[in-house]
Amino acid sequence: MPSIISHAIVPTALGLALGDAVISRRLLLLGVIAAMLPDMDVLAFRFGVPYTHDFGHRGMSHSLAFALFLGMLAGVFAAQLHAPRRSAVFFVFLAAASHGLLDMLTNGGLGIALFWPISNERLFFPLRVIEVSPLSLRRFFSSAGVTVLTSEFLRVWLPSAMVGASIFFCRRILRFNGAQSERAMAASHEAKKQG
Repeated sequence: MPSIISHAIVPTALGLALGDAVISRRLLLLGVIAAMLPDMDVLAFRFGVPYTHDFGHRGMSHSLAFALFLGMLAGVFAAQLHAPRRSAVFFVFLAAASHGLLDMLTNGGLGIALFWPISNERLFFPLRVIEVSPLSLRRFFSSAGVTVLTSEFLRVWLPSAMVGASIFFCRRILRFNGAQSERAMAASHEAKKQG
């Protein structure tokens, strides 16, 4: 898995790029939580649940079904999130789904049960370019952790920032062009009234 911090980067970049008018601060916070939540399944180890079990690490909680469940739950509370229902469902679903998809890019573990409950088959992408994060905090705060964070910076943080910046600037350009068109239409209308 990428570190918990890197899972939060994807919804943060997307939410900030889309702005408060589209993704409220409450919805952004919920998206960040939804992106990190699947890794709570590591607690299953403490209860003797094997890694390969449906409820084991990278099992049900990393699936698209779980992401959809979280998205639908967000839709129920859309008013409290100060967001349209569709935005709440889609944003939280995307945030939670990004967790499993990022984990499918890692070079360790047993894969992701992406299509649970239809299948518990554990999957990876053919290209596995993200250094897997150790489950032990002691190992994370060692040279292994530095390697992981460097990999995540290059393969999660930078791409997320570039996509977020692209969305942000596209929105600014569209808003600028829209404002210019409105001014041109208003000037044309005014000219017709005077002519």
